[in-house]
Amino acid sequence: MTQQQEPTFEQYLNDGQAYMLMLSPRDLVLEAGRGFGKGLVQAARDLTCGQLMPGSCGAAVCPSVKRGLTNIVPSWMIHWENWGLRRDQHYIVGKKPWKALGWKKPVFEPANWENTIAFYNGSIINLISQDRSGTSNSLSIDWVTIDEAKFIDFEQLKDETFQANRGNQMYFGKCYMHHGITITSDTAMTKKGSWYFRYEEQMDPALVRVMEGLVNHIWVLRQKLKKHPERALYYEQKIRREEEQLNFFRSKCLLYCKYSSIINMAVLGKEFVRRMRRELPLLTFMTSIMCKRVGISLDGFYGGMRESVNLYTAPNNSVLQLEALNAEEGIPNDCRTDGDLQPKKPIVIAFDANALINWLVCGQVGDDGKLRVLKSFFVKYDRKLEELCEDFMAYYKHHRRHEVVFYYDSTFLGQEYASSKGQSFAAIVKSMFRRHQWAVREKYIGKPMDHIKKNELINRMFQGRAIHQVLINRDNNPDLLISIQSAGVRNGDKDKSGEKLAETEEDRLESRTDGSDAFDTLCIGVERYPVSWGRGGQVNEYPK
Repeated sequence: MTQQQEPTFEQYLNDGQAYMLMLSPRDLVLEAGRGFGKGLVQAARDLTCGQLMPGSCGAAVCPSVKRGLTNIVPSWMIHWENWGLRRDQHYIVGKKPWKALGWKKPVFEPANWENTIAFYNGSIINLISQDRSGTSNSLSIDWVTIDEAKFIDFEQLKDETFQANRGNQMYFGKCYMHHGITITSDTAMTKKGSWYFRYEEQMDPALVRVMEGLVNHIWVLRQKLKKHPERALYYEQKIRREEEQLNFFRSKCLLYCKYSSIINMAVLGKEFVRRMRRELPLLTFMTSIMCKRVGISLDGFYGGMRESVNLYTAPNNSVLQLEALNAEEGIPNDCRTDGDLQPKKPIVIAFDANALINWLVCGQVGDDGKLRVLKSFFVKYDRKLEELCEDFMAYYKHHRRHEVVFYYDSTFLGQEYASSKGQSFAAIVKSMFRRHQWAVREKYIGKPMDHIKKNELINRMFQGRAIHQVLINRDNNPDLLISIQSAGVRNGDKDKSGEKLAETEEDRLESRTDGSDAFDTLCIGVERYPVSWGRGGQVNEYPK
């Protein structure tokens, strides 16, 4: 590309991005908040690997194909485009490069190009999603990028991807980035998700300081070269020797960096941080924005939940294809991306309503008798139950059967403070759905269940010892999972002691138990008050 074809531009980097990209270690672990710019770091390191090792094979590992195609890859493409790379001119997504391009071939061509990003110099990146089995098979990888590390199954990563990051020394062994690893994530809240914390202890601070010194010395030499062009040969040789030494140290370096979102304030602005603090659940804000390591009690109210058993992902592989990013519409942000939605069945819904925050949790009971929590929503402050229902209906607009089973208890009768129109909670929900041509089958479940009985019932459902085992879609319920995982126990009951206290900056409404309360209502309704559909819309109740 000539200067006439692509105008020059300046790329802003925050202090953390500039530091990591200047040091450019072979292995980088970045624990950073939302909005830090992790995607820029990934895109830059992937591009560096691909250009330093023409014809090489990289791997981009994500916990699920939905996260990969909606969050990770689109972010890279934006940065590559900003840096002058053009799709179908310098890189191709989800397709084999056609012969007319005359591109160099990779050292090892993939058998299937559907999950591959190909570059003009023969380098490729394979998208590996842990919820698609076999995407690491038969690969010989030269570098690895791992995003959303807190959701990655480390045992699967170790057994599949890490073992494929081997070989090809005869081609790329002299490159300091060969077999490099880039790991990025915001702060994990669970023991299983915190596997990448161990790398912090493995970093050699002395080696990092040596590299910092070399980077600074090279910069000083470049400034001297500008001032004394007549001594260009001397300074160029000296810079080359220093860079060779730096690259050697880079090849031995593991760098662990930790930043909150605040470091990118120049791009995000103060309003972003204020809005995140206002809108996110407290634990989400502390971990995903401020990068604080907050421990979760293992003996909480939902002690029966096990990540390996009760959490799942369900991508709709017919929609979630890398090639779909080539289309103008891209990947839709609605139920069409979900593979667990059964089109012929209604959706069961339950709520928790409050003056300032309202939750909706929805699911379906499969033919196998298991309750799958498909997705959860919440709204705050001026957005009330009406807007919450609208969010649900917008997401499920393409669901074939516009019908819901609405479970509610006595707390939904005679209340008005969650409505802008002074109606009861139950009346608001029913009127909103029916106004938008959704059929509503309501089921009143009486007074709220005693906490001890509720604890026993729901934990039996988690453990598969009830009529319905409960499973939760991990991709679609991040905030609900925090509400569930952080719910404590006090005197045998769910700890709701903070709900009556005034909201403070340190104790936000959404950090309390409201989301898990909506989840409780859904579980109790399905388990104790199951509803099936006969011909002609007849409702048949199973024995309790």
